[in-house]
Amino acid sequence: MAISIRKLETQLWESADLLRQGSKLTSNQYCMPVLGLIFLRYAYGRYKLVEAEILKNRPSRKGRIIPLEASDFVAKSALYLPKEAQYDYLVNLPVNIANAKLKNKNGHPMTSLGEVVNNAMLLIEEQSDLLKGVLPKNYTDLSDDMLADLLRIFNNSTLDEVGGDIVGRIYEYFINKFAKNIATDDGAFFTPKSLVKMIVNIIEPKRGVLLDPACGSGGMFVQSGDFVNQSGMNANNAMTFFGQELREYNAQLCLMNMAVHGLTGVIKSGNEANTFYHDAHHLDGTCDYVMANPPFNVDKVKPESCENAKRLPFGMTNVNDKKEVSNANYLWISYFYSYLNDHGRAGFVMASSATDSQDKDKAIREQLIKTGHVDVMFSVANKFFYTKTLPCSLWFFDKGKSKAIKDKVLFIDARNYYTVVDRKLNEWSEWQMKNLNAIVWLYRGETQKYQGLLAEYRAALGCDKPFAEQARDLAAAVKALRHKAKAAVEAANRREKKRTQGDYDAQLEELTDALTIAKEANWLVEKFGNKGKYADVLGLCKVASRQEIEEKGWSLTPGAYVGVAPVEDDGVDFEERMAEIHRELLSLQEESNDLMDTISQNMKEMGL
Repeated sequence: MAISIRKLETQLWESADLLRQGSKLTSNQYCMPVLGLIFLRYAYGRYKLVEAEILKNRPSRKGRIIPLEASDFVAKSALYLPKEAQYDYLVNLPVNIANAKLKNKNGHPMTSLGEVVNNAMLLIEEQSDLLKGVLPKNYTDLSDDMLADLLRIFNNSTLDEVGGDIVGRIYEYFINKFAKNIATDDGAFFTPKSLVKMIVNIIEPKRGVLLDPACGSGGMFVQSGDFVNQSGMNANNAMTFFGQELREYNAQLCLMNMAVHGLTGVIKSGNEANTFYHDAHHLDGTCDYVMANPPFNVDKVKPESCENAKRLPFGMTNVNDKKEVSNANYLWISYFYSYLNDHGRAGFVMASSATDSQDKDKAIREQLIKTGHVDVMFSVANKFFYTKTLPCSLWFFDKGKSKAIKDKVLFIDARNYYTVVDRKLNEWSEWQMKNLNAIVWLYRGETQKYQGLLAEYRAALGCDKPFAEQARDLAAAVKALRHKAKAAVEAANRREKKRTQGDYDAQLEELTDALTIAKEANWLVEKFGNKGKYADVLGLCKVASRQEIEEKGWSLTPGAYVGVAPVEDDGVDFEERMAEIHRELLSLQEESNDLMDTISQNMKEMGL
């Protein structure tokens, strides 16, 4: 694709965020209106696409094409948009709304752009039961100038060139960015994409009922939808999505997120959706898939209410002297298991401490392991969450495990395998996720998928040489290009230095990306060979029997099984690394200076 989607995401965010800074609104106040406008832009793009399809074969009467109706769009799984809710109508309105003599859907005059956008949201809600009462309608909180600027920002013509799916990606990107700025009380606002994708990739949803009983902004649904669509099926036809979310605000985000990705589902929120006490959709024992990132270590939960709500196949967890559950982790774990049907799969994020907690937790864990349905356990490094730095674990259940692995559990310790995004955030790259996924494939005996991944690596690199050789060649090429770039920039005159550096940076980025791919391919092949045969790898993975787990006191902590890998030379050039550190320090210093300037300016504006 000619356009850099990453660059487009960044440009749109920076433009929109500048307006936030100018308005002095908090991220929480600014989040929903911005996401609502992206939603509007997506809905309009899809509307125009479907409109063109309908008009191709539209009959005419007396030389005139029969007018389009809402039912025409419903038949093609698209929202019908009245003229007043179409993005090009909104973005082309006159500056002075009062003089335009516009009326809302109830016939009342509108005097501001905020009223017009609110009206557009109401008109869209009338077209979809899923969206009723969901879309933001607080645009009168923004000045007309600011709102007009936001509409203009998201009217980027590039979005039409790259397609609606990219608008969905941009929407997800904005949720991600807002998550970094919005710290909810329990930090459960948003599950990082790499964790969500890992869960989806291991679960492999195909068709059936999917429940997320702590659905937040709907990331599990979106990634599951993508997974199903990429397999050649239609997610809305193959899957039925159900969600529960205590916070109304997050449920709104979820419904909008699903809608912007073309998904439908049933999401319940509020007290009736408190999963501790309610099975809001009556899905106990019926789900093909359960995925979740529940709030960790919740206390003050009423055990009596939980027992009345059932879904506790292994009994109640620890209750304190105050007759309260002081840590609800094993309530969640029990619920996730209980929701599954006799072939269902579950994947969820959980606090690391839950893998070997004691007392009744241990008794529940023992019963759980004895079912033979615990499938895979992942240890994840810290800094994977935007609002928390603590490490976590990924749990996977499978009631349909093959006999060969029925009484075994695959343990993966990925605490030393990740990509550093910045000093506060780690993640798995796309290739790292695929590599970890490949370990699960081999454990399940799915060698053909492993071979497919190696073919994908070769295609990405455009070379059939051994991956180790490619990595060495590319590392040498990167080093040589860096030295060449340094010399060229030093030799360039002052006016040409920036352009010269930019040209070499682009080349270095491309070459470094290829080197990263080659290194990841080699990492995989070194451990499991070109043919792909599962083997325990010290410090990384181990398949443990039920007997081994019993000997470890029914612990599900991967580190207790995989051991510690020997320290290896990481191949990092000392001089180059020191140069990188120096650049990072300069960048941090620049950020610090910018922050001090901002603080100083804010104090001036406040008269301090």
